[in-house]
Amino acid sequence: MPRRGKRRDEGPSDSDSDRPPPPKKKAVRKQRDDEDDSDAVVICELSKKRRVRVRNWQGSVFVDIREFYLKDGKSLPGKKGISLSVDQWKILVDHIPDIDKAFAADA
Repeated sequence: MPRRGKRRDEGPSDSDSDRPPPPKKKAVRKQRDDEDDSDAVVICELSKKRRVRVRNWQGSVFVDIREFYLKDGKSLPGKKGISLSVDQWKILVDHIPDIDKAFAADA
């Protein structure tokens, strides 16, 4: 089988040494505020910092269970949370009786 690539005795070519390393890409996170989530409907507040919302994101509907934080007097969605698609939500709803039974067994 033929070998691929440079031979060991070959040094870097002129074009390799003149080329700067590629720039590192930074993850850009858009600052979100309440206006960005205008299509979200708050269903309930589970606690002071946790909410359940139904929202449309990139053309799909999700049930969003998320922690919120305060910044400059605004309540903003944080990274901690989960967004369930409609199919995932239906699976969870179908298993609520099993979850209730598990709670009753531990009580």
